[in-house]
Amino acid sequence: MIGDIIKKRRKERGISLSELSRMTGVSKSYLSYIERGMKKNPSIDVIKRIFQSLNLPITTISSLEEPTSSVNAFRN
Repeated sequence: MIGDIIKKRRKERGISLSELSRMTGVSKSYLSYIERGMKKNPSIDVIKRIFQSLNLPITTISSLEEPTSSVNAFRN
């Protein structure tokens, strides 16, 4: 989940939610929702700002994509 990656990197870098909020211009509460998985589809603009602030490559997102249910439907 994208929130797990963000939280892990933020903690590795010793950045608080308040600091990340200042760095990105994204509210602390919204960042918290993303990290806890309560906001599952933040905009790409928000993700870009967070990833840039945490020095995460944006390509990390592509490794998170789940297979579509239509593919799984053909397996049964």
